[in-house]
Amino acid sequence: MQTFIHTLLADTEEGREADCILRRCVHCGFCNATCPTFQLLGDERDSPRGRIYLIKEMLENNTATRETQLHLDRCLTCRACETTCPSGVEYNRLLEIGRSLAERHAQRPTSERLQRIALLETVPNPARMRPLLKLGRAARAFLPAQIRRSLPRTAARKASWPTASHSRHVLLLEGCVQSVTHPQINAAAARLLDRLGVRAVPAAGCCGALAHHLTAEQRTRDTARRNIDAWWADVESGAEAVLLSASGCAPTVQEYGRLLKDDPSYAEKAARLSALAMDISEFVENEDTEKMRPKTTPQSPIAFHAPCSLQHGLRRSGRVERLLTSLGFELIPIADAHLCCGSAGSYSILQRELSERLLNEKVRHLEAGSPQVIATANIGCLAHLESGTDIPVRHWVELLA
Repeated sequence: MQTFIHTLLADTEEGREADCILRRCVHCGFCNATCPTFQLLGDERDSPRGRIYLIKEMLENNTATRETQLHLDRCLTCRACETTCPSGVEYNRLLEIGRSLAERHAQRPTSERLQRIALLETVPNPARMRPLLKLGRAARAFLPAQIRRSLPRTAARKASWPTASHSRHVLLLEGCVQSVTHPQINAAAARLLDRLGVRAVPAAGCCGALAHHLTAEQRTRDTARRNIDAWWADVESGAEAVLLSASGCAPTVQEYGRLLKDDPSYAEKAARLSALAMDISEFVENEDTEKMRPKTTPQSPIAFHAPCSLQHGLRRSGRVERLLTSLGFELIPIADAHLCCGSAGSYSILQRELSERLLNEKVRHLEAGSPQVIATANIGCLAHLESGTDIPVRHWVELLA
């Protein structure tokens, strides 16, 4: 793709990076075939190829309109297009640059700005989330149906972590939403690791994914610095990995090195932490499989929903499915398994209508084989799927633990 980046951007780091990414695009349109929003809306501007052209136009004119921002907002950042692209276009990074430029040039309506501020001030903060969730449950009967469905069906269950001491240890991120709504997931992960002879050290804090997705760049970097400070002593003491049981968190923690590469106080630490960060499935697949085998008969058949972050962000498509199958679980084939469920971080709140359409389609495919349980690997997907089906939805580590 030929480009003419605006002179004010051409010599900036972001301008040069975007120019390099744009030049790899060959306009083939393969990405459109796997784009959920293009399939729903049929509008080229709501496809990866169309958004690439919109970003190119912004970079060449050093300006952005509200209409362009709307089409960039509609992107789920599922990254299915990256998996499909034969040219290796780093669409997700280009989108980050494009959204940042749009945020600087296009003025959002007050309602949108307030909604985003509210999300940033509550969701990553468990101390604020807990009372709000408790209030929501108390008022459930009086809430609109859509909000009522999005609330967790049951109160969070307290679950204790193993206390055994092992020579090996890892950090296990507790997270923000998951630590409030489904803390039993990390407790199950800690029990699974305990069986493998690995001690899980709880690492408090939000990974920063929400701020990253909402183009709150300074807040994302501040979150990364805060986490590095909080976790560094354990890293220095020999932690083998920083594990994420929410697959949506892993790509963000793996970005710390890039986000802080120009910070002399944190660049080296951030790079080391990024190298240690991985989804828990990546860590356990190299361990003794027999030690992970459940003591009771596996609950089957299972419909496994592979989150986009696992398939496309981390490029671990099929890995959890193979692990579950090797441990005796019966998995049902899922049609269009590569497509997003519509959760996508804050997407289910900010783009509710599109998100609901994607959810309904995903649930239809998951329920088609009459599974006893739906399993997944990301808290956002889990909560979103729970709002659309009566079949129990669990994290896959809970099935093993």
